[in-house]
Amino acid sequence: MSDARRSTIALRRARALRSATLAPVAIFLAAPWAHAGSWAAVASQPLTETIHAQAPNISIRAISTAVDAYWHARQRHLTDKPLVTIVDYSLPSNRRRLAVADVQTGKVLFYTYVAHGKGSGLKYATRFSNRPGTDASSLGVYLTGNTYYGDHGYSLRVHGLDPEFNGAAYSRDIVMHSAWYVSKTFAQDHGRMGRSWGCFAVSRKVESAIVNLIRGGTVLVGYYPDPKWLHSSRFLNAPALDASSPKTSGLKASG
Repeated sequence: MSDARRSTIALRRARALRSATLAPVAIFLAAPWAHAGSWAAVASQPLTETIHAQAPNISIRAISTAVDAYWHARQRHLTDKPLVTIVDYSLPSNRRRLAVADVQTGKVLFYTYVAHGKGSGLKYATRFSNRPGTDASSLGVYLTGNTYYGDHGYSLRVHGLDPEFNGAAYSRDIVMHSAWYVSKTFAQDHGRMGRSWGCFAVSRKVESAIVNLIRGGTVLVGYYPDPKWLHSSRFLNAPALDASSPKTSGLKASG
């Protein structure tokens, strides 16, 4: 065999080896944005397990639902930030039921307590509403907005993305704020946390740090195993969108 022939064969083998090595990486990186409806259901499984290992109170179903909602929001161009905040309202208020996770690394950045609204229940949240005056928490997918200083100090506005379930959140002044009645000590003394007027109330010790991390266009999911929400939310049941699809909402990530 001539030297030229040997060189040609060696070059072809090198190219084939390089393609075989890089192809899985290319698929892994491209798939989340191009095929959220199909690929994410499989690829999110190890992510869900990684998050659950760091935030064991929060149910696997709550985490997987929030991750699924995140992919759909990302594909709709509503966020470009790799964060999802999960609030698992199926847990009692005296347990840590809020987690902020990085969907790229699977790292849980915060795992803490959060209160629910007076209209939702005492220790457990069992009633949810989108109506003003109910003082109840609302289920669904949210996008975080801007910060401001109000009656509860430093606070974070949120926009409800599930019209029937939390579409009135902004007009109801449902926000994330700190509260004296959310702490481990309060829970030990009363067997539960205090209650808000429907807001995501968290401990004064961590509120500023959480708000600074998730403000300005990140996904937040208020989870409860409510069949109507789980089967009707466009962020949980929407068909996969093309990567080239136009934006589907006027809301978009803000800095």
